[in-house]
Amino acid sequence: MFLTVDGAKLYYEVRGSGPVLLISQSGEGDAGRSADLVDRLVDRYTVVTYDRRGLSRSELADPGRGVRMGQHADDAHRLLAELTDRPALMLGCSMGASIGLHLAVRHPEQLATLVAHEPVSPALLPADRRPHHVRELRVLQEVYRDGGLKAALPEMARVLGIDPVRQETEPDITPMPLTPQRAANFAFFIEQDFTAVVQAELDVEAVGRSTVRIVPAVGRGTAPEVFDRHCALELARLRGTPAREFPGGHNGNTTHPRAYAARLREVLEGGPDDDDV
Repeated sequence: MFLTVDGAKLYYEVRGSGPVLLISQSGEGDAGRSADLVDRLVDRYTVVTYDRRGLSRSELADPGRGVRMGQHADDAHRLLAELTDRPALMLGCSMGASIGLHLAVRHPEQLATLVAHEPVSPALLPADRRPHHVRELRVLQEVYRDGGLKAALPEMARVLGIDPVRQETEPDITPMPLTPQRAANFAFFIEQDFTAVVQAELDVEAVGRSTVRIVPAVGRGTAPEVFDRHCALELARLRGTPAREFPGGHNGNTTHPRAYAARLREVLEGGPDDDDV
């Protein structure tokens, strides 16, 4: 299905029944990125996934203009407004979590709970640590421009705390080969979305005040030194709540879909927690 928004046409999918759960994907991920996870959620939730503007089937009216984080948040707002008039649940992973935070500030009435898994939001970090991580993203763009994806992917994995060689996974997960479409999505993500992240003006005080139930989340396997984990822990401090630990690392939603789905249901349904960070 498609929804026309300002400057773009969004592709989205709806599966299942129950409360609306919007999943905003990480990185180059489009609507199909978390298919294994979605399969394990549709019995309890109406799961909505979508291609972020500029990725896969979500076409930009003017591809040369780039994108801003505010546009991504507005896309999520308009998608939810199209599908429900009740506060929805949201899982945001990495950049998707950053989009969720902007939505929680701009349209808190649309969200009941936001699970923010390792948001790539440098604005959450203390001022003395922020410039270093912004530079990491800028350098990644330069690496990509000089050497393409072959050079950029290993460096991006390092920055985000992902080890694609020794990454543990559950058995029988759906393969995600680097197809031409995924390569094009990676290119857009690095060139355009990194800039959107760096330039984003997140109102951190408003995040702290938002009436949305915001659940900071970290991957059990995410290295302690990487900045996306630091962002989640700073979000937890800001909200005065523990960070919740999820199976896998930064991409636990794709590497451990069974355990991740079970953990997500626990968190969304407000069950007891023994894994606070």
